[in-house]
Amino acid sequence: MILAKLQTTLRNWHRLLSGDEISERVRRTLVGTLYTQPISLAVGALNGMVAAVVTAFYVPESVILVCVIAFSLVAVARVVAAKMMARSRSATTRFLEIVFEIGAFVYGGLFGLLGALVIIYPSPQTVEVMMVANALCYATAICARNAGRPAIALGQMSLSYLPILVACFIDGSIPMLALGTTILLVIPAMASITLNVQRTLRNSIASAETSERLARKMEILAHTDVVTGLHNRAGLNDTLVTQLMAADADQVLALFWLDLDRFKEVNDLLGHQIGDRVLSEVARRLRDSLPEDAGIARFGGDEFVFFCKVRDREDCQALAGRILEQVARPMRFDGERMETSCSMGIALMPDDGIDADRLMQAADLALFNAKLNARGGYCFFDAAMTRELANRREIEAELRLAIKRDELSLFFQPIIDLKTGRIRCFEALLRWFHPTKGELRPGEFIPVAEETGVIVTLGNWITRQAALACAQWPEDVSVAVNLSPLQIRAPGSVLAIEQALRDAKLDPSRLELEVTESLFIEDSDQTAAFIEKLAAKGVRFALDDFGTGYSSLAYIHKFPFSKIKVDRSFVSGSGAGPRAHAIIRAVAAMGHQLDMEIVAEGLEEQEQVDTVREAGCTQGQGYFFSRAVPDYLAAMLLAQDRSADATRAA
Repeated sequence: MILAKLQTTLRNWHRLLSGDEISERVRRTLVGTLYTQPISLAVGALNGMVAAVVTAFYVPESVILVCVIAFSLVAVARVVAAKMMARSRSATTRFLEIVFEIGAFVYGGLFGLLGALVIIYPSPQTVEVMMVANALCYATAICARNAGRPAIALGQMSLSYLPILVACFIDGSIPMLALGTTILLVIPAMASITLNVQRTLRNSIASAETSERLARKMEILAHTDVVTGLHNRAGLNDTLVTQLMAADADQVLALFWLDLDRFKEVNDLLGHQIGDRVLSEVARRLRDSLPEDAGIARFGGDEFVFFCKVRDREDCQALAGRILEQVARPMRFDGERMETSCSMGIALMPDDGIDADRLMQAADLALFNAKLNARGGYCFFDAAMTRELANRREIEAELRLAIKRDELSLFFQPIIDLKTGRIRCFEALLRWFHPTKGELRPGEFIPVAEETGVIVTLGNWITRQAALACAQWPEDVSVAVNLSPLQIRAPGSVLAIEQALRDAKLDPSRLELEVTESLFIEDSDQTAAFIEKLAAKGVRFALDDFGTGYSSLAYIHKFPFSKIKVDRSFVSGSGAGPRAHAIIRAVAAMGHQLDMEIVAEGLEEQEQVDTVREAGCTQGQGYFFSRAVPDYLAAMLLAQDRSADATRAA
């Protein structure tokens, strides 16, 4: 048992001395401690040389003189070598360790030999004390200095102690025997201290190394998107700033801002797991399409930002085209085939900005315009976009004030029964009379209201005012209000409309809400819930601009529409003609079978009225009958309409 424990202890000491349990980085750090303080090495060498020279002076023995010369040369060589190695970056860890080890062992052996010689040869007592004390103190102190590599520290100590220990026993006097015994006791004590110091150093360095590794890992995680493995916003900012700082003055850098079209449908219909797989696949395609030195990041949601060097604008266009083509390629997940497209804004450095913030802002504006013009394409930044943005912000601020100042008003355009000529409904249309700019058309401020979310407040105001106006009309006349998708998706949208009906004391059946086909494509589930709740209350719904979108019969089958409004392009637009009239007849026939009203929009001439009436449309709307008028003129039109009815009845 005792023998087994002794063998285990010896093996542990061997591993510590040989460094088998030390990682290469820790080993390199510990070896580096040997060279970190060449000044202490120089001071120790100078002290030893002085003691050796003094010894040679008082003990003029040839062997001592030879030892002193060798000792001095080794001391100087060690100091020079330490300075050179401390500056060297090409030397390997093992080479540095061997160089230091050889010098240390020779120096320690010569130091101990000089101490032994002054004991053996007749020497003045003071010289003997000086030389032996220097050698023993050096052997003891070196254990602490070189504890980072215990093999070197203990080797130096042993080579310094052993010659003196042998000389003590050769001398044989009681004081010398006592000194030899003391040295024998000191050796294991210093060995234990050295190993403890080395273990503490090793653990501290290893702990610091682990902390550094974890810090680097956390930094990487903080700059990485977990879904795609790309940079996140923080990582993008760092890499972009670094790239801009390193860019040459004549270098062209392109920044792309990509947004997946209708990605919300993927998450809503197929789930977030499929959505994440789509994002990962898009990230892979971007990596494959872009140069190796490009920076790529998922900016958030379904947006990606990436940048790379390009030769010129034409090169950038070619790259943008390849990316759009790659992203648009069909994907297949769990047997389901999917297609996606994207819109992209592009900014170039230095033309559009020379810092990260300006480039990002420029690319964002370009992306915004790309979505406005046509999804599935790209757009380069233009300075006019900044002016347009400033104008939009001004309109947004003024629109919020206009709502508070009652600068907005509703106009009403009649919808006529084509068979009887009577007014059946009025469509409420918003008008803005600006105190300084005059009348602003809806096309100038409605898009801004939708982009900023003001449309929710505005839509609720329109519904309430339209309901109040309709409450003053005959009970057989209804009012139609256009709804924005944002208004429908807003929290409490159903409650807002119900409150408007209560405030006006209007029968829900007299309120007609017009929605477009794009509403169902963007968010069919929420729209369905909205329509079902209000339809249950008696509110009627109309499908507006039919024929301009997907014109899916599934919408008509699924939702309780009471009216379909055929877009004006089939009546008075450039596409009007025999084929368009055939489509109107088909829609009208379908509406008759489903007991739905079919409204023809954009009627401007008698011939158009006759055509749509013959095609089967039941109602008409357009300048032929009347433009949109204020509420008091709408009341006059109704009065005239009822007067004409009375005259015909008489």
